[in-house]
Amino acid sequence: GGAMTDPKGDRSKGPSEQDDPDLFTRIVGSDEKGVYVSGAKAHQTGCINSHWIILMPTIRLTQNDKEYAIVGAIPADVKGLTYIYGRQSCDTRVMEGGGDIDLGNAKFGGQEAMMILDRVFIPWDKLFMNGEFEFASMLVERFTCYHRRSYVCKTGLGDVLTGAAATIADYNGVPNVSHIKDKIIEMTHLNETIFAAGIASSHQGHKMKSGVYLNDDMLAQVCKHNVTRFPYEISRLAQDIAGGLMVTLPSEKDFRHPEAGPM
Repeated sequence: GGAMTDPKGDRSKGPSEQDDPDLFTRIVGSDEKGVYVSGAKAHQTGCINSHWIILMPTIRLTQNDKEYAIVGAIPADVKGLTYIYGRQSCDTRVMEGGGDIDLGNAKFGGQEAMMILDRVFIPWDKLFMNGEFEFASMLVERFTCYHRRSYVCKTGLGDVLTGAAATIADYNGVPNVSHIKDKIIEMTHLNETIFAAGIASSHQGHKMKSGVYLNDDMLAQVCKHNVTRFPYEISRLAQDIAGGLMVTLPSEKDFRHPEAGPM
């Protein structure tokens, strides 16, 4: 798990200027074996099913922020680390006995969590940045270059949603109605535009001195920008095609209820 995002607090101030020093992850002590870090990491996708977490700075740092210039690897179950599990608007259905319909991928669903670090120990051999604040900006830029290109994964969800919308149009007997076809075409166009930017970013990648390839930065940003806009429009079009039934449908629990289900 790549733990980069800090809570940040007052965005107009740097880490060392915050009223609460724990709003950014920082080194709080050291000994002959390694260092101790405290702070928090927010919005950590997949952290609970990761084996290792790599802590990284989240913004450009200055000389005054040296103790925040920390990159280190920690086991996901290390002492002093607490996970606060994220919540989703429909997550109560997990506890209602469904699983085949309402939960989608019922066994391998994603999750996010807030990670609270209270004097978490990092041995010297797992410490990769220790006060070298001048490299923080470069690290953030390269991480986001890879990460924003990886948002091409959202097109898998778009494929499923477009297919579901087309299936609903079949159920409703309107697959050949012109405005329905136009909407499905637009959903496909938007989804493949996200995909194209991500693939192009990789194709335009260049080899660095280390031998590692870095994908094209501009196209990675375009991919991310598309993801912040297009999936919402794809979802809106799906709702247009499905109609009100999609948002007012009874739950799977009711569908499988011995009395209500048959009705």
